[in-house]
Amino acid sequence: MDFYLPIAQVQISIITILSLSFAVGFLSGIFGIGGGFLMTPILIFLGIPATYAVANVANNILGISVSGATTHWYRKTLDYKMGIVIVIGGLIGTFFGMQIFQYLKNIGNINTIIALAYIYLLAIVGTLIFVQGFKEISALKKKIIIKKKLHTHFWIHGLPFRIRFSKSKLYESALTPIILGFLVGLFASIMGIGGAFLMVPAMIYIIGMPTRLIPGTSLFVTIFITIFVVIGHALSFQSIDIVLVTILLIGSIIGLHIGLKLAEKLHASEYKTLLALLLLSVGIFMGIETFVLDQSTFALKSIPTSMTSTNSLEIYVKNLSKNSPLIYAFLSILFVIIIGFIFSYIRELIHHFRLSKETSVKNLNQ
Repeated sequence: MDFYLPIAQVQISIITILSLSFAVGFLSGIFGIGGGFLMTPILIFLGIPATYAVANVANNILGISVSGATTHWYRKTLDYKMGIVIVIGGLIGTFFGMQIFQYLKNIGNINTIIALAYIYLLAIVGTLIFVQGFKEISALKKKIIIKKKLHTHFWIHGLPFRIRFSKSKLYESALTPIILGFLVGLFASIMGIGGAFLMVPAMIYIIGMPTRLIPGTSLFVTIFITIFVVIGHALSFQSIDIVLVTILLIGSIIGLHIGLKLAEKLHASEYKTLLALLLLSVGIFMGIETFVLDQSTFALKSIPTSMTSTNSLEIYVKNLSKNSPLIYAFLSILFVIIIGFIFSYIRELIHHFRLSKETSVKNLNQ
């Protein structure tokens, strides 16, 4: 079943996009990532221009992050203080990232530049995490007890403005999470990601946060960064397509909550190794897609202007996006936030219903 995107002006297969977004949402739930580093290259690969892919994936990530972070809030596995400090740096980084994105768009070849950035970052980060996770799994199999300090300290922890993060049991410089947030915001606005594939490893190895708090905190940070990214892209490029966002969001959030359930059963070492394999796989895919495969084989169909639909709703959406981009951005942000909350609330109702049912069965058996 094909569907026309009024803003991106391409024809898409709803089944294909729903399936891919479900898979990305599932992985997001397991690893506490927004999934942008997966979805953005997939959309570009399918033929959606980078400007539209980056903006709409960012909006989709917002909905996923709201839903996931709300669930972690219910579970009390979220460090608000750490998240807010990272967000401060993230907003600054997003501003500078938007300027870089505008420059890259003006000089052309932005698809290739974004692909290369993905390849290098995913290869470096994925390799580092894989080596560490593999070592820990090998030690567990050999029943070797690795004595560790509560937190490993690097030179960056010695920076001034030290504050206490009670939830994470940390006492370190506020500049550490601010610098991390700056880098996350920078890459988020350029590459259409929530930045979690950078943020999660940094939270583990540099900041030293407990593994159980990382998924929720990273999703909490992603909410604020993606809001800023969506507004920036809407004002600068009028590239938010609410139809594409809706399709992405439905598949992603359903997959997210299934992934969240599976994540509760993962050991920290398994978590690290699987995340590393995921990052490396996407990096390899991006390399093959950029330098080997012919994109035109898989690309979506661009629709000539003369053949585009004259549906009154589509015309209204186009005009609102063009003439009132800020209002359009806020409406799309509000829409995905509401959807995210609704799905999270439904999941919690189901969770509490199961708990009460299990409690009742235990009481009857006693």
